[in-house]
Amino acid sequence: MYILCKLKEAFRGKYGQMPLFFACAPGRVNLIGEHIDYCGYAVLPMAIEQNILAAVSVSDSKTIQLANTEPKYKDFTVSVDGISIDRENPQWHYYFLCGVRGIQEHLRLSSLAGMCCMVDGTIPASSGLSSSSALVCCAGLVTMEANQKPLSKVTLAETCAKCERYIGTEGGGMDQSISFLAEEGTAKLIEFNPLRATDVRLPDGAVFVIANCCVEMNKAASSHFNMRVVECRIATKMLAKARGLDWSHLLKLGDLQKELQVSLEQMLELVEEVLHPEPYSRDEICKTLGISTEQLCENILSANTQHATDFKLYQRARHVYGEAARVLQFKAVCDSSPANAVAQLGDLMNRSHASCRDLYECSCPELDQLVDICLQAGAVGSRLTGAGWGGCTVSMVPGERLDSFLQTVREHYYVPDAHRSALEKQSLFVTRPGGGAAIFIEE
Repeated sequence: MYILCKLKEAFRGKYGQMPLFFACAPGRVNLIGEHIDYCGYAVLPMAIEQNILAAVSVSDSKTIQLANTEPKYKDFTVSVDGISIDRENPQWHYYFLCGVRGIQEHLRLSSLAGMCCMVDGTIPASSGLSSSSALVCCAGLVTMEANQKPLSKVTLAETCAKCERYIGTEGGGMDQSISFLAEEGTAKLIEFNPLRATDVRLPDGAVFVIANCCVEMNKAASSHFNMRVVECRIATKMLAKARGLDWSHLLKLGDLQKELQVSLEQMLELVEEVLHPEPYSRDEICKTLGISTEQLCENILSANTQHATDFKLYQRARHVYGEAARVLQFKAVCDSSPANAVAQLGDLMNRSHASCRDLYECSCPELDQLVDICLQAGAVGSRLTGAGWGGCTVSMVPGERLDSFLQTVREHYYVPDAHRSALEKQSLFVTRPGGGAAIFIEE
C-alpha cells in the first residue's frame, strides 16, 4: 500500500492529475527448467511478490508520456503514431513500448489512446527475476485497458512473449506466461504450443530463498542469450539432417523430438551418437547442411550473433534434453509427495545448476560461489535462476534451517564485500508463490 501511495503522489506531481487506473505485473523465479522454453519445453516457475506497477491516465493527446519513480530512468514521450524501438539501445522505455506495440499489432488498432504513465518497480533490474518481461507485460496490460479492448490472460501472455523480440531478445515465453497465469499459493508447470499452466503444489517443510549475486546482466545488451538460442537452432538442424528429416523448417529441439516421436532419453542418446563435443566451425555446419555462409547468416543466425565463429552444439543440446527431463521429474515428485520429496527436489536443482554451469555455460564465478555458500549454509538444493551470467540463485531450504541459512549467507557472501553489503537487504529474501498481473482502480 505504501508503494501505491508513493506512486500515486509521484503521478500527481508529474502530471497534475490523479491516475485513472493502476496495472501490476509480477516478476518470477524459475525453480527448474532453464533456457528450455525457447526450445519448446515445459518450465516450472512461480510468480514473486516483487512487481512492476504503473499508474495511468488516458487522454486524446495522441502521445504516450512515460516517467519512472527511479530518477536514473529518464522520462520519454512518443507520438502514438510514431512508436519505434531501438534494439541497439535497450533503455527502459523501449521495453514498455514493446508491450504497447505488441498489443496494438495484435488488436490491429490503427491508432492508440494517448496515455500518461508513471512506473515503479520492486524487482531488482538485471537480476534474473524478469524485471524487463514484467515491464513488457505491465505495458501490454496498460495498453489493453486504456484502449478498452479486453483480452484473455493466455492471449496477453502469448502476445507479450512475441513482442519482447522487438528489442532483440529471442525468449521462449516463460516469463510472460507466469506473469499473467500465476496464482497465489502455487507454482506452475508452463507448457507451450498450446500455452497452458498446471498447478504444482510445492512440498511442506521447505522454503525457497532468492539470493542476488549482485552481478547485473542485460539480455538485450549482449549476445550471450541469443547465441544459445542460435546454437540450439543449429543443433536441431544437424540432428534432423542426421536422421534424414527435412531440417529446413525445424527450429527447436522440442519440435525435433516430436517429429521423431521418441523419448528424452533417446534424444540424449542421439546427441551422443551424432554431435561431437568439440566446437563446430561455420564451415563444418555449412558443409553438413549443404548451405552457404550467406545462407547461414541470413536464415539461421540472429542479428547480434553474426560475428560468431564457434558453436558448442553437443553441450547445448545435452543441457536442453537433460533439463527438460528434470522439469518433468520435479513435477512428478511434487505430485506424488514421497517422504523424501525435499531431498529429491534439491538433488534435481543441484543437477540443473551443474548443467547450466558446465554444459550451457550460463553461470559466472559469483553465481557459482553463491550456490556453494548456499549449500554449505544448509540448502538441500541451489541453482542459478533466470538467464544467468549474473543475477540470482534460488535455494530450497528446510524450514528449521532458515534462520541459520540466512545468517550464514549474509556473513559469507554479502558482509565481506562493500558493494554486496550495500545491496543485501534487497538481495536476500524468502519468496512464496504470488498472484498474476492485474488491473485495479483505487476507490
